[in-house]
Amino acid sequence: MPDLNALPLPEVYVVLAAGGGPRRLLELAREEDLGVRGDITGQACIPEGAKGAATVVSREDGVLSGLAAVPDLLAVFGSRLEFEPTAEDGDPIGPGTAVARLSGWIRDLVAVERTLLNLLGRLSGIATRTGHFVAAASVGARARVYDTRKTTPGLRALEKYAVRCGGGRSHRLGLHDAVLIKDNHLASVPPERLREWLTGVCSRARSDRPSFVEVEVDTLEQLEAVLALEPGLVDFVLLDNMPLGMIGRAVDLRRDVRPSIELEVSGGVTLENIGAIARTGVERISVGSLTHGARSLDLGLDAT
Repeated sequence: MPDLNALPLPEVYVVLAAGGGPRRLLELAREEDLGVRGDITGQACIPEGAKGAATVVSREDGVLSGLAAVPDLLAVFGSRLEFEPTAEDGDPIGPGTAVARLSGWIRDLVAVERTLLNLLGRLSGIATRTGHFVAAASVGARARVYDTRKTTPGLRALEKYAVRCGGGRSHRLGLHDAVLIKDNHLASVPPERLREWLTGVCSRARSDRPSFVEVEVDTLEQLEAVLALEPGLVDFVLLDNMPLGMIGRAVDLRRDVRPSIELEVSGGVTLENIGAIARTGVERISVGSLTHGARSLDLGLDAT
């Protein structure tokens, strides 16, 4: 898996969709809306062969995401529609902004309408919320904002794409591509054995060639043990739910002992405090609410 954070945005969706997850999701969306009978309202109301066009329009301010998935959506629905984007994923949009035009068979248009708007609205909502966090973190600091695995089951690839559209960065995709040693992994390890235990675990983890190896700590004593490990075993340390003052002390400790290790903050991050957290000097801030706290952006499909 290539580094998603190093890819241009158009390539991110291509890589994420290559695993087939987005297409399987769209197939489920088709089945739940059309079933085996199709759109019986459209079949009753619209003459077979009638053609028309419609424009996808934003009703509010936000950041656009999801256009990259529309061709896959139309293919899954078997739609005989031409799709013409008039904006790009990652663009700022406002009330009245036209983001795409669809033309062709009207029955196909009304059959795909709700799923199309649900998809664009959900992903644009995530991109919009991400953009707010990125802007708040960037004032006087260099910390980068990351997503988490707190995503809607089945929607992870698409929701992580939306985070990138909003200017955020992707953490690990799943348990399969990076190592994050968390509190439940450490629960049975006595403090005096932590350094020895981590040496063995991280050495074994490196043999699987993960994207990175990260250790979560919630005390400065645990941080000291991680920083004392042999260089190259750990890439990042996650400071879990630490108050602001303790984060500052952790940054000082890291600077004095092992400046090559990056620090990440997670837990309790809000739009109100992310700026102060970023200014402590940490490099990474992960925010679960980028995905689980987002609301859908309001978009509509207007006939033309």
